[in-house]
Amino acid sequence: MVVACATLSACASAPQTLPVAPASPPAGMQFLYGSGEAAALSVQAFHALLDHVALAVQDRPAESVVLDQNATLERPGFVPCGTKPFAAVFDVDETLILNLGFEYHDARTAKGYDAAAWDAWEKTGAGQVGAVPGAMDAVRGLRALGVTVIFNTNREAVNAGATALAIRNAGLGEAVHGSSLFLKGDDGIGSRKDGRRATIAAKYCVIAMGGDQLGDFSDLFNAGQPVATRRAVVMNGATAKLWGHGWFVLPNPVYGTALKGGFDDVFPTDKRWDMPAVKEAR
Repeated sequence: MVVACATLSACASAPQTLPVAPASPPAGMQFLYGSGEAAALSVQAFHALLDHVALAVQDRPAESVVLDQNATLERPGFVPCGTKPFAAVFDVDETLILNLGFEYHDARTAKGYDAAAWDAWEKTGAGQVGAVPGAMDAVRGLRALGVTVIFNTNREAVNAGATALAIRNAGLGEAVHGSSLFLKGDDGIGSRKDGRRATIAAKYCVIAMGGDQLGDFSDLFNAGQPVATRRAVVMNGATAKLWGHGWFVLPNPVYGTALKGGFDDVFPTDKRWDMPAVKEAR
């Protein structure tokens, strides 16, 4: 409700109207943080990842699953493995840990994403996280196979200690900044992860990657393609064979690059339906 003020000073002193907290979390949060279906999808992804890695360790692939610096989505090339030790590289937020405390705050305040609130969460929220279903078993299984688990996240480098604590509190073991933990601010390219992936792949044979956004696999997916084009290249492009065979995606209907598109982007014109008109009885 908008209330008119008699004077500017009256408006300045009037109490601010805050967003009303919803009775229930948004549907995407209900699904991701509360549903058995989302948990099953995550467990399923981690089972498939472990199966893939166990075979890769036996077979010793010639190439990693990290695209090389000259790759395109149409003509992908990969960093060679040689005799480098094995690693699996993961995004952190909503891939290995669930930001339950922050998303509760977000749902209750109904303010939407706020950078200052997220920074405060990175600094102070390590005790209010949980593990993504299946993540703890997968991380333990990878380490038992002799595979180094590396965390590659867009959390800020200045908050490295707090992020390492959140990872530990989620039951995922130790993360050491610059060794097994890579963060935004570690290089000069901001939130893009290809530079960090190249640094990791120079030292390790990366045989699996996991994430909840396409940018967790290659920055090429975030090059400004139209929504329909981006979807098509995932299904039909030269990298499509990697899904479930080195690249493993976790569900996230709450935030990120997936949440784009208007009606014309999402619904093809030849697949639209409207309720047929009902003929009036005479």
